[in-house]
Amino acid sequence: MAADRDRDAEGLRLGSRGVILDSNFLFVPLRFGVDIFGEVERLLGPLVVCLVPAAALTELGLLRDGASPSLLREIDFALELAGRCRVLEGDRLEGESVDDLILRLAVGGGYLVATNDGGLRRRLRGEGVAVVFLRQRAFLEVEGYVEGLV
Repeated sequence: MAADRDRDAEGLRLGSRGVILDSNFLFVPLRFGVDIFGEVERLLGPLVVCLVPAAALTELGLLRDGASPSLLREIDFALELAGRCRVLEGDRLEGESVDDLILRLAVGGGYLVATNDGGLRRRLRGEGVAVVFLRQRAFLEVEGYVEGLV
């Protein structure tokens, strides 16, 4: 089978940027009224590809059990938004949390990460990973170096 010359090893179109969305980031539109897809594109350009780890989807599914009606509504909305993203496969290692997996995938794949989790943000920045986060409950911002952005 011939290699697709327009795609990298992960299947992303060459020149595109992959951004891993943490599960908590998928709650931003409903909680704060921010269009995360439009904002990510504004920040990173039209060739951005939003990725959601399969483990984060599993985590959201587990949260549904016993959730209050309001939280259930948010989870269902988050899962609907995740349907607009590409699922990023990757098995968790023994004892690895979803945050650990996101960090490993981001470093290994050269991805940015979109999260509002302060602890995860610090860990990502410590590893040189650029982070997209909600600023002032109104818009997204990138923290860290992203090649090609001015």
